[in-house]
Formats: sequence, C-alpha cells, structure tokens
Amino acid sequence: MPQFLEDPLVFIPLATLVGLFVGSFLNVVIHRLPKMMELEWEAQAAELRGEELPADRERFNLAMPRSRCPHCGGGIGALDNIPLFSYLLLRGRCRHCGASISSRYPVVELLTAALTGFAAWHFGFGLSAVGAILFIWAMIALAFIDLDTQLLPDQSTLPLLWLGLAFNLAGTYTELSSAVIGAMAGYLSLWSVYWLFKLATGKEGMGYGDFKLLGAIGAWLGWQVLPLTILLSSLVGAVVGIALITFARHKRSVPIPFGPYLAAAGIIALFWGDAITATYLSSF
Repeated sequence: MPQFLEDPLVFIPLATLVGLFVGSFLNVVIHRLPKMMELEWEAQAAELRGEELPADRERFNLAMPRSRCPHCGGGIGALDNIPLFSYLLLRGRCRHCGASISSRYPVVELLTAALTGFAAWHFGFGLSAVGAILFIWAMIALAFIDLDTQLLPDQSTLPLLWLGLAFNLAGTYTELSSAVIGAMAGYLSLWSVYWLFKLATGKEGMGYGDFKLLGAIGAWLGWQVLPLTILLSSLVGAVVGIALITFARHKRSVPIPFGPYLAAAGIIALFWGDAITATYLSSF
C-alpha cells in the first residue's frame, strides 16, 4: 500500500471521491436489485408450473442492459453518467426527451460521498475505515430499496451480517463474542416483537428483513449498541410516521418501512454509539 495514502489530506478527499462514484453505482443497485429479485421469482414460479421462459428474454442484472431513460428509452452515455456533475449540467433533465430526472440520484451520490469522507476522517487510514465505509454503503442501499419497495433483500443483509463477523475476528469494532451475541440478539429481539404484535393484533408489524438488518448491525457493532439502535430507529420512525399521517394524509393502514430508520440508527451508532451510551449511563 502506497505510504502517501496514509496522509489525511490525501486519504479523506480520495475516499470522498470514491464515495461519489460508488453513490452512482448504488443508484443502479437501488433501482435494479428489486427488479432482479422479481424476475427471479417469476422464473421460479414458471419452473414450478412447468413453463419455459421465452428464449429471447432480455438479460437483466447490475450491468445489463445499459442505462437508459425510463421515459423515452434513450441510452445514457458516459458523459451523461458522471456523478452529480451530469445532473447539474443537464439541469436535472434527460438529454433526449427533456423529462425530469429524479433528484434521488444526486441525493444518494452526495450522501454516499459525504458519509464516506466523514468515515475516512473519523476512523483514519486503516481497516476500521474500510469496514465502516462498506457498512455505510450497504446501509444507504438497503434504506432506499426499503423506501421504494418495502423489501430488504437477503442478497444484501445476509452477506452484510457475515462480513461484520469477519471484520470482528480481529476485534475491529467489538470483540468477536460481542459480535456473535449481537447478531443473535439483533435478530431475535425484533423477531420476538413481530410475534408478540402478531399474536396480539393478528397483523404483521414488520418484515423478516428488519430482523436480519438489525442482526447485521449487531454483528458489526456488538450487542451493546442494540438498545440504542432500536431506541433511535423507533423514535425517528414514530416522529416521521406521525408527521406523514398528520401533514401528508398518509393512511394509517398503509405500512411505513422500518429499514431506513434502522439503517440511519446503525450509522449513528457506528460513529457515536459508545459515546451516546456512556453519556446516557453516566446520567444515572
């Protein structure tokens, strides 16, 4: 590894720039991964029915087909796909048809770049910064996928859990025993809430993906941060839910995804979990 990368004046800007480009890729993941899952389910259902898939079925994954405008189908070239700058140069509109491009794209890119740069500054050059950045990228992708589809794909949550345990083999964020207990306690705590709520009301209060996401957070940061993560995510979720019902006329029967609040609380716990918990406990 080149020695100059250890210089904060090099490492932090470089990490921020990488985060900007990764944010562009995360937009692809957020858009395509749920559709890939849907196509996979359709293929499995067709196989169970004994049907054959069309031979000319278009390949659809994170790389194919090439990016194109959802309104006119015009291809998006390399110059129109530069993170943030292309959106500003095109004034948020498609080059071909002039249709508006969602502001979600630059928001994800900016958020990813900012949090990546902050993680590089907070942890400094080393393994802990690399792990924190990977954790943040996964949290951003999962949060926005859940916002769009109310899904938290196993393709993301389960590898994230195992990766957290792998980083903590060397005690990067917590002891391995704490990480293993965190993975189990994170999953089982929300699993218990799910079944208690279902037995009491006959309704499902959350999805299984939420259990796995909290288990992954526990695997990365240890069981000690789980109470803080649950408290923060519940408080923010309650405030946003009440605001949506009051001001946006969001119907009470329409579910609100919990994953984005878990992801936000997990990122807060990554940076300040120990400090917040210590401050809280010292007050007693």
